[in-house]
Amino acid sequence: MADLLRLLLRVAEKAANVARVCRKEGHLFQLLVQEKMGDDKNKKFVQDFKTLADVVIQEMIRHEVGAQFPEIVGFIHGEESNKFENGLGETVTVTVCVTEEETAALLATVLDGDLTAASLLAQAIHQDPMITDIDTEGLDVPLKTSDLGIWIDPIDATSQYIEGREEVLEEGHLCPSGLQCALVLIGVYLRETGEPVMGVINQPFNHKDPACSSWRGKHFWGVSYGSVNICSVSLPKDRPTMSKEGVGLSVVLSSSEKQAVKEALAPLCGPDKLMYASGAGYKILCVILGLADVYVLSEGSTFKWDSCAPHALLRALGGGVVDLAKSLSPGKGSSCRELTYHQPQTKSLGADRWANQGGLVAYLDYKLLYTIIGELKGKF
Repeated sequence: MADLLRLLLRVAEKAANVARVCRKEGHLFQLLVQEKMGDDKNKKFVQDFKTLADVVIQEMIRHEVGAQFPEIVGFIHGEESNKFENGLGETVTVTVCVTEEETAALLATVLDGDLTAASLLAQAIHQDPMITDIDTEGLDVPLKTSDLGIWIDPIDATSQYIEGREEVLEEGHLCPSGLQCALVLIGVYLRETGEPVMGVINQPFNHKDPACSSWRGKHFWGVSYGSVNICSVSLPKDRPTMSKEGVGLSVVLSSSEKQAVKEALAPLCGPDKLMYASGAGYKILCVILGLADVYVLSEGSTFKWDSCAPHALLRALGGGVVDLAKSLSPGKGSSCRELTYHQPQTKSLGADRWANQGGLVAYLDYKLLYTIIGELKGKF
């Protein structure tokens, strides 16, 4: 498991490099935007975009993980189709080749012969970044890689990535929108049970280097299985407490959340503690980092690739992600059902087969989870 974690951290950093290259090269970026169509379109957005960066990142991760752990290849799943349409209307299947030159030649067919753009992408794909700030010593988890599957979200919050706003952050506050919400997510789950056991999150646009005005990233990781719970993030020092008036929680929501949910949660939150942010993965990361106590989503607009990686980190910290609809169902009592990642919704089509259709609640403290569930019962 330590070898797999090190590999996922490395390929996540390579993915972040690709994302930064695509944003830096304006001409390249304009060529990359393709609209998702048909059954693969996320219904939440009026326009949802697929970028070549998405596809390249996903296939790069699939290629690298498959090369070192061939037993996982058939269980590496991603958000994106690896078929891309170029300006001539030709459909090209995007893969990562053995050499940088071969990959550039393939990408040039997508980019209508733009060898400069293709070479920039291929160079980023074939770089081998160094990951130094990780200690995997003692990470002895009794799991075989043949028992595992992987979910990839190449660039979560794609709309924020494409729009490219640069927000000025205040220490200890979440970012409501902008490039900081865009994340690379790689989650590992047990094939038999769907339990998330490892997660890697890379934030390609964490901060700008003042010396050169270039974006720098940051990564987070966690492992949770049996008695092993290790996370690169420490639990927040100031854990939330409820006041005598029952106020004091901080909750992060989507701006499109139902009004009934907002009204039900408002009494639990103090001033400015009912917050909004973009990106499902980023909102769960806010809970991991202690920027919010809970993330609530009442709609089925997130997917397994959004939640698997950050779910593993929350588990490593003693929290989790539950299915909201199942937790609110009559007769469940205090039993809250954690999300699993191994079975599709058989009655759905396209991307909806892997939707978290009952909504979700992401939490660090189970007592706060039950408070939230109790407040929402019968409200919508």
